[in-house]
Amino acid sequence: MASLQYVNSKAEILRKAQALNLNISASKGLQEVLRSNLGPKGTIKMLVGGAGQIKLTKDGNVLLKEMQIQHPTAAMIARAATAQDEIVGDGTTSNVLFIGELMRQAERFIGEGVHPRVIVDGFDQARTFALQCLDEIKEEVEIDRELLISAARTSLNTKLHPVLAAQLTEIVTDAVLAIRRDNKIDLHMIEIMHMPHKMATETKLIRGLVLDHGARHPDMPTRLKNCYILCCNINLEYEKTEVNSQFFYSNAEQREKLQASERVLIDEKVEKILDLKRRLCHENDKNFVVINQKGIDPVSLDMFAKEGVIALRRAKRRNMERIPLACGGNAINAVEDLNEADLGWAGLVYEHQIGDEKYTFLDEVPNTFSCTVLIKGQNEHTINQIKDAVRDGLRAVANTIQDKCIVPGAGAFEIATSVKLKAHLKNIEGKSRLGAEAFAEALLIIPRVLAENSGLDSQETLLKLVSEYERNGTIVGLDVTTGNPISPKAEGIIDNYCVKRHFLQLAPVLAQQLLLVDEVMRAGKQMGGGQ
Repeated sequence: MASLQYVNSKAEILRKAQALNLNISASKGLQEVLRSNLGPKGTIKMLVGGAGQIKLTKDGNVLLKEMQIQHPTAAMIARAATAQDEIVGDGTTSNVLFIGELMRQAERFIGEGVHPRVIVDGFDQARTFALQCLDEIKEEVEIDRELLISAARTSLNTKLHPVLAAQLTEIVTDAVLAIRRDNKIDLHMIEIMHMPHKMATETKLIRGLVLDHGARHPDMPTRLKNCYILCCNINLEYEKTEVNSQFFYSNAEQREKLQASERVLIDEKVEKILDLKRRLCHENDKNFVVINQKGIDPVSLDMFAKEGVIALRRAKRRNMERIPLACGGNAINAVEDLNEADLGWAGLVYEHQIGDEKYTFLDEVPNTFSCTVLIKGQNEHTINQIKDAVRDGLRAVANTIQDKCIVPGAGAFEIATSVKLKAHLKNIEGKSRLGAEAFAEALLIIPRVLAENSGLDSQETLLKLVSEYERNGTIVGLDVTTGNPISPKAEGIIDNYCVKRHFLQLAPVLAQQLLLVDEVMRAGKQMGGGQ
């Protein structure tokens, strides 16, 4: 009887080989689920929600988050893989495949009587050597637009149809370059807006802002050129008192006076804004736009409309941060001392309406430190698929700029590291060599699955790639169309250095921990059924 069962007789326990088999089976099972999604030729999964919602995706991060995973080991692997996506924006599917293959290779040696601790020690030595190989293989490059387009293309081709990916490549690259300031990149300054309208191929980059609401007065203009932009956080409607207070009046005249005194406070603020507008836009072709984070009441909206001003109320806070970056000026909290220096500028402001939804475009802005990727699509699942891909593409471009180096893609890094590690085995003494050998074999899962998903013979293709590298010593990747060896850099297939580094640090460590589990206990406080 296990020691835990003396304490809790209802505890469920899996010991030694059972616990190990549980972890290995879960790793291999999750690997089989995501295996077919890897690479540009990977297939798509359809996720159906409880209420019939449909989501089409081949993004490993989306799959692992949306799937209902009940197995504890599989859930642990999924959380670790999605954590990498949150840090560097890619590598989720590769991590799951690599962890599953490490467990599969370890199972072979454990079946022959090798202790898991020996294999874990071999993994450690192999991981250290693989990280050294990564630093040797990475290439320091001068960052230019063509290189960034290659990084974006590599990322987007694995998520979307090639025609759509080709169009989005330049959009994503230009968006990141637009917000780049002194090599500092804040991707929150790129707004990803969607519009259920027209075709997905009409997705475009707006070098300005798109607000997902419009004017709330029928007489306001819907299109203005040469506009001053006032970005403010001022209450232009009746305010509730901060403390509980009551006003009493004895006749209608007193009630009218009370209403008038309240109205005067708001009207004064509106008049100060309109005075500035009259001063700046008098007898010229310039116009005025007010974007307010707080409310604007109907009377104030009417005052703005009579002066030909577009006034937007209840703008989102994140837009209030982006507007000064794109249009210039300052976000103000009071109308006192209001002057021209507080105002931004946009060459064109116009409203676009689809059904009941209104969108306001701020275009032709002087700065592009904030911009908008406007995603269009016929239906919700197309838009969601493009959104997920665009986020990954933005991260890939930003990572390339920050890393200042690239790693060849198309499985080239894994092939080169595997061959080098097998040659290095003679320097590893003792049984740890078996763990390092398993690690070298597991690395080849990436090019093998790329070949499988492309409809190629995986064994033949892999042997061709390995022999080409061993013969010439030059980095080679897989051409998923022909199955022949190619130069990834020449073809513009590049991966991010930080993604590969996290891939080598995360997957082996998690596999080591799972191999060292010798007891799985389900013995929570609620297991006694309340007895």
